[in-house]
Amino acid sequence: MIRLYDYELSGSCYKVRLMLNFLGLEYESVPVDFVNREHKNDALLALNPFGEIPILEDGDVRLRDAQAILVYLASRYDRTEKWYPHDPASQGRIQQWLSTGGGEVMNASAARLVKALNYPLDLETLHVGANRVLGILDDRLSEHDFLELGRPTIADVACFPYSALAPEGGIDISPYPNLVRWIVDMKNLPEFTGMPGI
Repeated sequence: MIRLYDYELSGSCYKVRLMLNFLGLEYESVPVDFVNREHKNDALLALNPFGEIPILEDGDVRLRDAQAILVYLASRYDRTEKWYPHDPASQGRIQQWLSTGGGEVMNASAARLVKALNYPLDLETLHVGANRVLGILDDRLSEHDFLELGRPTIADVACFPYSALAPEGGIDISPYPNLVRWIVDMKNLPEFTGMPGI
């Protein structure tokens, strides 16, 4: 059975849970005490030396990084290739948004950590970075229902959680009406599952 090392309030772990749900896959969730830094203990560092979650195990396969896990799950289990087609052009288009979901969108994640857990980060700088990427997403979504291919793909799954959770980091998303519409559309997808804050 698939095993996910998971923290309920992590948007990155949620990406994986959301994808597992979209694909109808059963899995075992192994709770990780993120607040008390369990992900930095020796046992979990042996699974991921970067000391981060999520970590996914599926038989002999062990993966770290939410975006890599999304690629694996869609490639391994989505026979329709709806979520991650195998043609290079589609993969390239999707991959650029996976990079965004693991990169610039994380400004909103870090702002949330400042607000929720008092992480010693520069909130103003994080807000500037988050608003920049949310503006880019909003522009993209002004002419597209979803980020690529005219339908939901793992690109959307990668960028969705921290965009939707941005208000928890003190970021107002109301200036981004196309983003707000997309968040609602994602929530209305069959097999959607939420998390606290979404």
